[in-house]
Amino acid sequence: VRLVESGGGLVQPGGSLRLSCAASGNRFSLYAMGWYRQAPGKQRELVAAITAAGNTNYADSVKGRFTISRDNVKKTLYLQMNSLKPEDTAAYYCNRDGPLWTWGQGTQVTVSS
Repeated sequence: VRLVESGGGLVQPGGSLRLSCAASGNRFSLYAMGWYRQAPGKQRELVAAITAAGNTNYADSVKGRFTISRDNVKKTLYLQMNSLKPEDTAAYYCNRDGPLWTWGQGTQVTVSS
């Protein structure tokens, strides 16, 4: 499976972005998926996850601000990010929430005034 993330950019604090992750192949709909992020000098962390059935879970740091969703027909994962904070600055990646596929290139999110 190939994963291609997009939608990142530079945004002011309090702003919003919507990330997308397009998956190749035919297995996307079968698995729980997640959005991960990695800030400079820090480990990659899972910030949002969604099961194959659509149940969601969030890290405390993004709860109430981020919304994960999926379109199994389009084989695409989304992350709507609102009320962005400087500490959300990181490279964002999608992958399975479980045994990982090969990582994509990620998309950079920078929150700064």
